[in-house]
Amino acid sequence: GRTCVSHSEPRARDGHSQEEEEEEEGCYRLYPGHIPTSPLQKALLAAGSAVMALYDPYRHDMVAVLGETTGCLALPNLRDKMKHHPEGYRILQERPRIRLSTLDMTRLRGLPDGTLGREYVRFLEDNKVSPDTRMPPKFVDDEELAYVIQRYREVHDMMHTLLGMPTNMLGEVVVKWFEAVQTGLPMCVLGAAFGPIHLSARKLQVLATELVPWAIRSGLNASCILNVYYEQRWEQSVESLREEIGIFPPP
Repeated sequence: GRTCVSHSEPRARDGHSQEEEEEEEGCYRLYPGHIPTSPLQKALLAAGSAVMALYDPYRHDMVAVLGETTGCLALPNLRDKMKHHPEGYRILQERPRIRLSTLDMTRLRGLPDGTLGREYVRFLEDNKVSPDTRMPPKFVDDEELAYVIQRYREVHDMMHTLLGMPTNMLGEVVVKWFEAVQTGLPMCVLGAAFGPIHLSARKLQVLATELVPWAIRSGLNASCILNVYYEQRWEQSVESLREEIGIFPPP
């Protein structure tokens, strides 16, 4: 069974605490923000979020819901890969977060060109994105797996940096192909398969002949991307880290 984990003071209402009311309804909040859902509710959320994500791939909230409601097989597999790897296991134990509040942006900007920290900050600034935009999990019914998908979201921009891909539609599709092979998350598979419908004929040709084959080969060759403690690799060169992980140089 699962244990209810409450990170806030129960508030009394009509003589009953919040915990008692949740228990009566058969709902247990496993972490802050968790929304318990039944299999039917998850299926409906998955279907609705898939339609919206296909209609507008930049609806990151819908993409996030899709990832949580369809990752019941992929997330435990990723968690097991982390548990059986020394660096991945340490990440699971320490649970680092990649957010503006945890990053020393001034220090990272001062690192030499070509290092992971400098190129990561350059990616954020050039593409006007922030790690704080990653949504916290809500529908994953396991506290540890919720961290796994949170970690995946927060290293997504690191994948853009390592793969040398921008945040336009072509770059996102390429990263999704790599992540689909790496993680097996249905959300990534869906994005990789249907994302190209938004591309022009010229970009589709480049995607099919150069970028997708390279992304698939890199995804198959690379070690698990969640087993790298990126926060302790800021001074390592991007080229060296690519080689260590097994990512082929971008075409």
